[in-house]
Amino acid sequence: MFRVTVEVRLKKGISDPEGRNVVKALHLLGFDEVKEAAMVRVTELTVEGTSEAEVRRRAEEMCQRLLTNPVIHDYVIRIEGM
Repeated sequence: MFRVTVEVRLKKGISDPEGRNVVKALHLLGFDEVKEAAMVRVTELTVEGTSEAEVRRRAEEMCQRLLTNPVIHDYVIRIEGM
């Protein structure tokens, strides 16, 4: 068994309205030192597999087919044995 963590964020240059709203709200609360915020989505999966390479290959497929939109998202896959 492996724990797979997929971190998805918008590519550089893609508008992040949620991040902008977080900055605005923090400024309204007096946190003027915050200059930028980015919303990042993290998905944690428990995956059966015989090797880390096999699990990574399957995780890549999952990202391409469901977890991300390759046009606007970058992602990082982390794998830990359990």
